[in-house]
Amino acid sequence: MRSLNYVQRVSLDFAGTLFPHAICLGDVDNDSLNELIVGDTSGKLLVYKNDDSKPWITRTCVGMVSNRNQNTVVCEFIICFSPSHKCVSLCQLTCVAVGDVCNKGKNFVVAVGAEGWFHLFDLTAATASKADSSSQHEFMSADEQKPLFTQHIPANTKVILISDIDGDGRCELVVGYTDRVVRAFRWEEPSDGSDLGSGQLVLLKKWLLEGQVDSLSVNPGPEGLPELMVSQPGCGYAILLCSWTQQDSSGSGEEAPATPGSEGPSRDVILHLTTGRIHNKNVSTHLIGSISKGSKEESSKCGLFALCTLDGTLKLMDSSEQLLWSVQVDHQLFALQKLDVTGDGREEVVACAWDGQTYIIDHNRTVVRFQFDENVNAFCAGQYTCKEGKNSPCLVYVSFNHKIYVYWKVKLERMESTNLLRVLEEKPEFKSRLKLLGVDTEDPAAVRSLVANVLYKDSQT
Repeated sequence: MRSLNYVQRVSLDFAGTLFPHAICLGDVDNDSLNELIVGDTSGKLLVYKNDDSKPWITRTCVGMVSNRNQNTVVCEFIICFSPSHKCVSLCQLTCVAVGDVCNKGKNFVVAVGAEGWFHLFDLTAATASKADSSSQHEFMSADEQKPLFTQHIPANTKVILISDIDGDGRCELVVGYTDRVVRAFRWEEPSDGSDLGSGQLVLLKKWLLEGQVDSLSVNPGPEGLPELMVSQPGCGYAILLCSWTQQDSSGSGEEAPATPGSEGPSRDVILHLTTGRIHNKNVSTHLIGSISKGSKEESSKCGLFALCTLDGTLKLMDSSEQLLWSVQVDHQLFALQKLDVTGDGREEVVACAWDGQTYIIDHNRTVVRFQFDENVNAFCAGQYTCKEGKNSPCLVYVSFNHKIYVYWKVKLERMESTNLLRVLEEKPEFKSRLKLLGVDTEDPAAVRSLVANVLYKDSQT
C-alpha cells in the first residue's frame, strides 16, 4: 500500500458546524460546472464557487413561525422580532442535495432540517444576478434569500437522495430517518399549475428497517433496473422494493393511513448480510452504488457497489452479491464516496476515517492512501470546478477549526505501483535511444546497468 502526498489545495472559510450529510458537490446554477454546497446547524445554506474562500451564495432556512404569546415549542435557535411579536426558528440542516427533484430538466438545491422542514432553492437565476453585479458577494434582500418552496415532512431526517429509484425516468426524493425509517417522495403539480409554487412533495412509500440508516444509494440490478439500497449495521444492506400503490401516493408528506388489518408501514425490504463472520453486528455501515466500470454499457449491467464500516472493513460487490474484494484497515471509516482519479472512466472507491486517513481503492484491489493532517468533521469527493475553469476530481475535508479544505489536484497517472524501467519501456523512443548508445535492448541487465549509471554514478569530467 503506497502513500500519496497531495499538496495542491484551497482553504475555504466556514464558521459553523455541520452534520456529516450536510455537504455535497453539484451543479447548482446549471452551467455544467460544479459547486460545493454546505448546510450548517444554524440554518445557513452556503454555496462555494471556484477557489474563492468566501461563500458565493448564502441562503437562510427558516423553520417554525409562531406568535410569542402562544404556547408553542420551537427548536433551539430562535429569533424574535418585537414589532410583529413573532418567533422564527432556524433549521438545523442535517442533509443537502442537488438534483432535478422537480423533474423540470434542471437542478435544484434541496436542504432538509432535523425538524422536518424541506427547503427548495432554484439558484439558476443567481448566475445572472451575480454577473450583473460589480461585487461577487453582493447583498441580498430578505425576499431574494427565501427558498422557492417550503414544506414540512416527518422530522428526524438524517440522509437524502435524489434519483430515479423506480426506472420511470422521473426523479424521486428518498429520505432516511434516525428512527430506522425510509420514505420516498415525488414532486407533484396540479394539471393547471403554471409555477413550482403550486406543487408539493407527495409520499409514495414508507419502509421500516431493522437497523439504523446511514446511507442511501441506487445501483443497477442484475437485469439493469435501478434498485434502491440502504446500508444496515454489521456490513449489511437492504434493497427496498418500489411497488407503488394508490394508497402509498395518497398522502401529502405526512403518514399515509394504514388499511384495516395492515401493520402500518410497508415491509418490502430484502435484507442482505455480506458475511457470516460479523465481529460487531451493530457497527455503523455506509454504502455507495452505481460505481462506473468504464463504459455505460458495462455499468448498466450488474452494477458495482461498495460498503465500509466504522471498524475498518471495505468491500466491493456487484448486484448479483458476488464479492469482488475485501480490505481490512485499522482506521474508523465514517464516509464512503466514488471518484475517478485516473481518468479512465472507472470510478475508484474512496473511504475517509475520522483522523483524516483516506483510502482510494480500484476495482483490482489496488490501494493507495492519503493522510489529511487534521481530524475530519465531514468529507465528500467528486467533481468540482476549483481551478482552470473546468471540473476536476477533488477531495473535500471539513475540519474542526472552521475551515474547509479542497484538494483539487488528486488525479493519478495509474493506481498500481510501477518502476522507472517499465515506464521507459512504454515510450517508443526509448529503444531507439538504447541502440544509439550501443545497448542491447533485449538484455535486461544491460538496460538496468545503463539506467543505474545515469541516475546514481557521479559524472566523469
